[in-house]
Amino acid sequence: MIEDLEDGRRKEPEFLLPEREMLERWLEFHRMTLLLKCEGLDGASRKARPVGTSKLSLHGLIRHMAEVERNWFRGVLAGDTDAPYIFGDSEDAEMVPLDEARWEDDLNIWHAECDFSRKEVASRSLDDTGLHRGEPCSLRWIYLHMIEEYARHNGHADLIREMVDGRVGW
Repeated sequence: MIEDLEDGRRKEPEFLLPEREMLERWLEFHRMTLLLKCEGLDGASRKARPVGTSKLSLHGLIRHMAEVERNWFRGVLAGDTDAPYIFGDSEDAEMVPLDEARWEDDLNIWHAECDFSRKEVASRSLDDTGLHRGEPCSLRWIYLHMIEEYARHNGHADLIREMVDGRVGW
């Protein structure tokens, strides 16, 4: 296993793993990456939207990924189509406004959704399916999509963090 040089909580998966374990470890790697990007900042810095034309902030990204976890694991895979949106059902409700948003509360929601996701997949195979817009969707597809979703937003988090306090890497 390759240990991340900056923080021992994040581990890059080994090169040769069974498919399921590799997917799970890459998803955990990206979950931890987002968390690390948000640590060590005050609330105002996490809420900062340094790109004037964008609604993205580190705090908003944690809220967004809580919604994404909820949608794919609770809604699609578990079939809970009545699961309400966490932060409101308008477009970008998780991103803005953040004036009244509390970091600790939203971080706990994200952790809870990640925990639900882990429990939901524990007894399932990669070929198990849920329904997305009436079409079967495999757990394998969901894992790959979640890795892609986190990786894309971790790129956003990299740039936001650099613009907020100059910290780069890791």
